[in-house]
Amino acid sequence: MADMNHPDNHDHDHSLDLVRGRDRDHEDTLLYVYTVVEASAREALPDLPAPLGGGLRLVEHARLAAVVEPVEAVRFDEEPLRAQLEDLDRLSALARAHHSVVAAVGERTTTVPLQLATLCRGEESVRRLLDEAHQQITATMERIAGAQEWGVKVYVDASSSPPESAPGPAPAPAPGRPPDGSGDGSAGRDYLRRRLKDRRARETAEEEAARTCESIHRVLSAHASAAVLHPPQQPQLSGAPGRNVLNAAYLVPVHARRSFSEAVPSAQMLPRGLRLEVTGPWVPYSFTAGGQGGASS
Repeated sequence: MADMNHPDNHDHDHSLDLVRGRDRDHEDTLLYVYTVVEASAREALPDLPAPLGGGLRLVEHARLAAVVEPVEAVRFDEEPLRAQLEDLDRLSALARAHHSVVAAVGERTTTVPLQLATLCRGEESVRRLLDEAHQQITATMERIAGAQEWGVKVYVDASSSPPESAPGPAPAPAPGRPPDGSGDGSAGRDYLRRRLKDRRARETAEEEAARTCESIHRVLSAHASAAVLHPPQQPQLSGAPGRNVLNAAYLVPVHARRSFSEAVPSAQMLPRGLRLEVTGPWVPYSFTAGGQGGASS
């Protein structure tokens, strides 16, 4: 499997065309593979969106079924895709298209999403993919069945952070006096004390934020069947104000949704300067093998 990725989004609406035991493609037809379900769930998947324009259908193998869509080689073959990898707008469009199908399937049945831009040449290649990953996919289905992913993020508001330096400049030393101001009496010492106080305040705030995040994660993990700590998001990616200090995902059984929600601390319970956001429910991307990257076979 070679690493690949991404093209345009076309908003056409197609019903799911169930294909079982018959090859409607030429052998070299490119198929975009979105996600995998149990073959027995086929009747639960009518009228799904087909954002790439080729029309969705199922390719079945060994009690599993891949949700696929034929795509144009001129846009999805290896070289055209590589040429567009740095086009963030088109990459984002593909990610939205991918998620729209996965989310629609996930609303109807348990599903294991594959990596963004997973492509196969013909249905036999899809069946080989299902065969090779059969054990992993079935184990994942068992693990995530009846559960949803919830995201919890904690941010430190920039306005609450202590200043990086003392309010005023250090006093200029008198001629012949040490540059730290010590020869000028209390002025230099006061300046150094203010700097030390600010530094300690920042360290205290950082420690309090870390303790709070550890506590939140410990409590919420007790109400989930699994939990994942992702690296903090950079502001340019999250689009949220402040600095991200907790970026966690929780696999929550549907029957535990209320207890999980009640365990999330309110704004009044958080230390000053911390903000918490909850997102979801999502298809459990964080608890499956897919989600990002790309592959072709």
